Amino acid sequence: MRPTIPLVRLAPAGLGLVLGLLALGPALGPGFVLRYDMVFVPDPPLRFDVGGFPRGVPSDQVVALLSAVLPAELVQKAVLLGVFVLAASGAAALAAEARPPGGLAPRLAAAAFYAWNAYLAQRLLIGQWALLLGYAGLPWAVRAAARVARAGGTRRLVPALLPAAVGGFQAMLVTALAVLPVAAMARPQVPGDAPAGSGGLGGRVRAVLGVAAVLLVLSLPWLVPALRADAHTDPAGVDAFAARADGPFGTLGSLLTPGGIWNARAVVPGQGGLALASARLALAVVAVAGFVRLAGRRRPGDGPGPPPYALGLAVAACAGVLIACAGAFTPGLLRALVGWWPGFGPFRDGQVYIAPFALLQATGFGYAAGALARAWSARPALAAAAVPVLVLPTFALGAFGRLGAAGYPDEWRTVQAVVNADPAPGALLSLPWGAYRAFAWNDGRVVLDPATKMFARPVLWDDTLVVGLRGGGRIRVAAENPRARRVGALVSRPYGPLTAALAREGVRYVLVEGSNENRFLPRLPGATQIWRGSELLLLRL
Repeated sequence: MRPTIPLVRLAPAGLGLVLGLLALGPALGPGFVLRYDMVFVPDPPLRFDVGGFPRGVPSDQVVALLSAVLPAELVQKAVLLGVFVLAASGAAALAAEARPPGGLAPRLAAAAFYAWNAYLAQRLLIGQWALLLGYAGLPWAVRAAARVARAGGTRRLVPALLPAAVGGFQAMLVTALAVLPVAAMARPQVPGDAPAGSGGLGGRVRAVLGVAAVLLVLSLPWLVPALRADAHTDPAGVDAFAARADGPFGTLGSLLTPGGIWNARAVVPGQGGLALASARLALAVVAVAGFVRLAGRRRPGDGPGPPPYALGLAVAACAGVLIACAGAFTPGLLRALVGWWPGFGPFRDGQVYIAPFALLQATGFGYAAGALARAWSARPALAAAAVPVLVLPTFALGAFGRLGAAGYPDEWRTVQAVVNADPAPGALLSLPWGAYRAFAWNDGRVVLDPATKMFARPVLWDDTLVVGLRGGGRIRVAAENPRARRVGALVSRPYGPLTAALAREGVRYVLVEGSNENRFLPRLPGATQIWRGSELLLLRL
């Protein structure tokens, strides 16, 4: 029995856990991590009537089910730490598929790169934890898709896709971008690797169809309501969500590193400095060069060839970068596509799709570390695992305080209990009419209105998004939910009673947050006051 085998298998997961603890830092304290789209609430209800495009399906339902067993704040922390552990262990497993030299070094280097980079940091800071579930599971999905192409059957693919399936539409689209080319282009690594009948055009077609069928079935929870939703997709989102420069090397340089998110407040503090940006660019070049060397190894008949996933992952990475560049450099084309068919809407945020490119870099960096171990010694190669942290140091400790934990005031739980105990139908309207809040009890961090997740009934809220541009100016992305657009037109009027009109829209409760009581209470004659606290006013129509 070789004593090093458990270390080789467990070390990447342990490294991922350490990186997760370091990155989250104060966010692991008591309370909830609330920032932008990351909204976890105590005792979340199991709700299926989400309205508009089902962005929180099935992730919200899974969280609600888990929170029936564990406190919701522990569920959130487990999910966030799980992203780092799953990402690191998956990248290491994919690096091992390449049969690199160097023992443990390439696995740890790939694990560190994939679990600590600008893409993961920026998407975490904007609160897109569900997308990051798909990102974390991507190496496992790629590995499983390659095995489908080589050995047939989709038994191992289903569990590999579960993180993306829980994450929902963005996670599944990013995963599909990677696994379909891998299934189509995977090839045996050494002679005799593929069973009879698995090769050739027919085998590739069967592999692609099998992978596509699994993707489709696991996408049904969000795909069915998405096709039934009467949601509006604003082409203006192309300009709002286009990839942007987050450093001194422009948009392309940012995508290469791999960053470039559209929201300037989701950029890691100090990320744009010339020295660290240059170091990240150099690391990216080394990683890409390592993957090129890995993919160009000798053909199978002459020894270890390229890993089975190499060509497919390269195609997926190139496609992802092209999608990201479309909104930044050819926005007119993408706007036309979105206007022609709303199904192109998910491609407005093109930077999301560079996740396969980040995985390509991680495997390439792992191969480069393995080559270093073979040429020199294991110690400097193992030290390569620290390089991703050193070139993005301010991701540590919750991005220097950007992430933190906060507890909901008691009045939020009181209002939640009152509304959820009422069996009468009707929606809840959340005011003021705006999507995001900055609460003092959350240290002023901007977060999506928690009312959107707290109540076991439809919640009407303003899903209009106003995006500030670097250098000034704003882009307004219209609301998706038709019902919300109608209600927004009502409450945006400067005067006049609202009670009858809101009742016709099926509103039963109105929740007024902050110091907006004098603004809305006179416009709701006949409403019954149910709860009044220092921050919340609950009215029943």
